[in-house]
Amino acid sequence: MLFQGKSLSAQLLDDGIVEFKFDAQGSVNKFDQATFKEYIAVVDAINNCSEAKGVLVTSGKSSFIVGADITEFLEMFKLPEEELIPWIKGGSDVFDSFEDINLPTIVAINGFALGGGCEMALACDYRIADISCSIGLPEVKLGLMPGFGGTVRLPRVIGADNAIEWMSTGKAHKAEQAMAVGLLDAVVAPEHLREAALKMLNQAIAGKLDWRAKRQPKLEALKLSPVETIMTFNTCKGMIAAKAGKHYPAPMATVKTIEAAAGLDRTGAMALENAGFAKLAKTDAATAQIGLFMADQVVKGKAKKAGKQATKAINKAAVLGAGIMGGGIAYQSAYKGTPIIMKDINDQALDLGLTTAAGILSKQVERGRMNAKKMAGVLNNITPSLSYDSVKDVDIVVEAVVENPKIKAMVLAEVESHVADDAIVTSNTSTISIDLLAESVKRKDKFCGMHFFNPVNKMPLVEVIRGKETSDETVAAVVAYAAKMGKSPIVVNDCPGFYINRVLFPYFAGFSQLVLEGADFTAVDKVMEKQFGWPMGPAYLLDVVGIDTADHCTGVMSAGFPTRMTKIANDPVSALYANERFGQKNGKGFYDYGKDKRGRPTKVAAQAAYDLFSVKSKEFSQDETIARLMIPMVNEVIRCLEEGVVDTAAEADMGLIYGLGFPPFRGGPIRYLETLGLDNFIAMADKYAHLGEIYQVTDGLREMAKSGKSYFTTDVKTA
Repeated sequence: MLFQGKSLSAQLLDDGIVEFKFDAQGSVNKFDQATFKEYIAVVDAINNCSEAKGVLVTSGKSSFIVGADITEFLEMFKLPEEELIPWIKGGSDVFDSFEDINLPTIVAINGFALGGGCEMALACDYRIADISCSIGLPEVKLGLMPGFGGTVRLPRVIGADNAIEWMSTGKAHKAEQAMAVGLLDAVVAPEHLREAALKMLNQAIAGKLDWRAKRQPKLEALKLSPVETIMTFNTCKGMIAAKAGKHYPAPMATVKTIEAAAGLDRTGAMALENAGFAKLAKTDAATAQIGLFMADQVVKGKAKKAGKQATKAINKAAVLGAGIMGGGIAYQSAYKGTPIIMKDINDQALDLGLTTAAGILSKQVERGRMNAKKMAGVLNNITPSLSYDSVKDVDIVVEAVVENPKIKAMVLAEVESHVADDAIVTSNTSTISIDLLAESVKRKDKFCGMHFFNPVNKMPLVEVIRGKETSDETVAAVVAYAAKMGKSPIVVNDCPGFYINRVLFPYFAGFSQLVLEGADFTAVDKVMEKQFGWPMGPAYLLDVVGIDTADHCTGVMSAGFPTRMTKIANDPVSALYANERFGQKNGKGFYDYGKDKRGRPTKVAAQAAYDLFSVKSKEFSQDETIARLMIPMVNEVIRCLEEGVVDTAAEADMGLIYGLGFPPFRGGPIRYLETLGLDNFIAMADKYAHLGEIYQVTDGLREMAKSGKSYFTTDVKTA
């Protein structure tokens, strides 16, 4: 054994080949500081071994290398840029030192080779993978660019245009795709991977393959003519500017780095990558996107833990109510492998539910993401029924009837009498108290909320609402079922609006007040979409949600929080509702909806809406518009954390990103707050405190600001 560490080893095989193996003590291989120290030792051991003839890089795990340990690097990112660059260079130098070993090298890739894993493969002369391989450079999704030589080596291996597409999207590619662009030299079945890699390496050792010629392009400037350079980079920059926009700087920074380095050798190009990486690491976008990644891991980790703790398996489900929501829930359960009964009281509703599911599936078939056989299998997993007898053997019921407490209570009592004693009953409600609904069931420990978001097949979030008598076993089983459905479940405690709607309606209230003061709702939408980054501005979102639904929810929230969320006099939403302008569902709300001559949907600001509000027009700056809407939302998120409605800042952030489309580049409401700075946010909120309680910050926030602590590392519950 030439070297044996905790993560890496180097062993001289009988034929003079050194096997350089990645086999960390954990479940996956990843690059961290300890691994880099061992990596340096391995390179030294190989260079000092006179018997070595070639190097085979392998993995002892089911996947090659999943990337770098971003959690370990976060503290380093806090360094000043001038200190960060040498630290980054230290990492890329390690890869360069391996690439410079005066022996042929080959990597055998199994499973994932992402980020640093892909860059490790690029540092080798030859790359061979099995058919399970998934390879790519996803750093852009963290607001970064590759930092271990990816921007230098990948363009010189697969061409600048292909490399830019790979890095600017961050997508992982299957083995066949990687082979097609020249990243891989061969693809084989898993059982033949090692044998094929050794055969190719021995050919290089014997001189049958010219490994030095294979390596040389990675050490030199890109082979592009002046015309090719202009066309390639100008085209790519135009496409990236259109797709990524100003809020995501990493894709454009990546292509500009590759462009600037095109005429340089490896040393010069690597220096530009080091500097570019350091610059991106200091951006708010990177901080937010890395925080988003880590928050997502928290949510996934809790769901995984719930799956292990769940004592009841969900093998068969039922949904009550076969409308668009019920059809979406049925589709999602069936698509992910859990058969489901779709029960309603009339055939027309069942037809609508099945049509909803079939429509989602048909679109996937049209786009080539599914074949007809798979579609038929999913539909066969949905059983329509008019009888409660069909649900007697299900493990879980999701009630999804009309949002009316009396009707829901009646349906919940009925279904409980028809299911097994150990069956879990849930309610898909957006605002009605779970404890109130629990009064209609006998087995309160097996009852909770399960709030899906429309459209179910696209929205990742499920709020699992715990009532005061809901058992831990029930919560664990429901969380596990939601995760099995492919959703990201977040457990919240019962309160009016739960978490998502509770924090959304102060945002709407801020919008309504602004409109009543003379703001043009189209101008507000434009600011909140283009400047802040929401997928929809508040007026458009209210139209999509439904003005009638929003007015009803406003009443619920007002009753639940009478001092803070009391209904606004002359509320524009109520005015629209009173005039039967319900939004998209009847084609008229803040906007008028229709179709043009080609059948494409249209959206035009409604003069009728302006007439209803009848206020004197007034212009507001972008900053004031954003402050007037976002302060109430962030304040309510903080209250939810302090009251224990939501458990952690990570879940608070992911809930709004997954449930409302909060701009990912801002990382969520708490990440947005901390990026602004707690003191700055408090000063901004105090400026508008006279407008009402929704603008007044909590004492807890003031104390947090004084202490200099972070919501991501602190237990903030005060009630």
